[in-house]
Amino acid sequence: MHIGLVYDLRDDYRNLGWDEELLAEFDQPETIDALVQALLAGGHTVERIGHGRALVQALVAGRRWDLVFNIAEGVCGRGREAQVPGLLELFSIPYLFSDATTLAISLDKGVCKRLVREAGLTTAPFVLLAQPSDLEQIDLSVPWFLKPVAEGSGKGCGAGSRVTTRQALMARYQELRARFAQPVLAERYLPGREFTVAIVGNGARIRLALVAEILWEEVASAPGVYSFATKEQSSTQVRYQLVDDPEARLALEEGVAIYRLLGCRDAGRLDFRSDALSRPHFLEINPLAGLHPGLSGFPRMAQMAGLSYDQLIQAMVDGAVGRLAGLE
Repeated sequence: MHIGLVYDLRDDYRNLGWDEELLAEFDQPETIDALVQALLAGGHTVERIGHGRALVQALVAGRRWDLVFNIAEGVCGRGREAQVPGLLELFSIPYLFSDATTLAISLDKGVCKRLVREAGLTTAPFVLLAQPSDLEQIDLSVPWFLKPVAEGSGKGCGAGSRVTTRQALMARYQELRARFAQPVLAERYLPGREFTVAIVGNGARIRLALVAEILWEEVASAPGVYSFATKEQSSTQVRYQLVDDPEARLALEEGVAIYRLLGCRDAGRLDFRSDALSRPHFLEINPLAGLHPGLSGFPRMAQMAGLSYDQLIQAMVDGAVGRLAGLE
């Protein structure tokens, strides 16, 4: 196939004056190089399109592809991850990964967690703080964990995210509102094990489903908080260990159920944390999981399961082709 690759490269936005935390969701050159090599190894031809605006220019110029491999995070607004899928749907071009609706829902953690809770699945108790008066109504037991409602890659998370007093709650809320100009999600902090679930496949046909426990290294800057800094240094801050005990299997089972509930396609990754009773609770989902070959959890987990990076990427492409053909 002739595959177009759409992505947001950090350097394209760093030149506009964006700081490093704002760039956190965007990709590094080595990720794009690895994806190109993996697709070429699968026998495909690849065109590096670039970000959403570059895609617009290519579409207007009449360029087309058999399939678009879309990992663009988009810019501005809680629906930003839906920008590229919306454009591709407008031009009837098939693409890899979830559609615009799923991506918009998944990025807004409040909306996503309400749907999960309504379906009877387990998610960490939470309150959405849209204005200062909402803090007066919070009835979650302490400690609380605060993060922006529509960010990824650990943005807005750090050692100060876990608070135990109303004063600290207000201070952290005000800081996040000022930095990200969006509501803040307050969750009850869960003290148990932390899991991540990686899935490849569609509907009833799940090609790959793995669960790993996130374990913190001694050098970790903020153990227990998967922050922007943790993500940037994940190879030294955390390690992933594939697990298959009853608690881990429950996280995997709920992960697959949530993946299907939200209509995720081709691949995605979900995060869970257990409470004091060893019950995993859904935290968030990333239908555009990071694919850096050395840093991102998804390819690291696949490698532990015996899949090379090239094999993982081809499995994603095969899933998309099967889905488009109505086979899964």
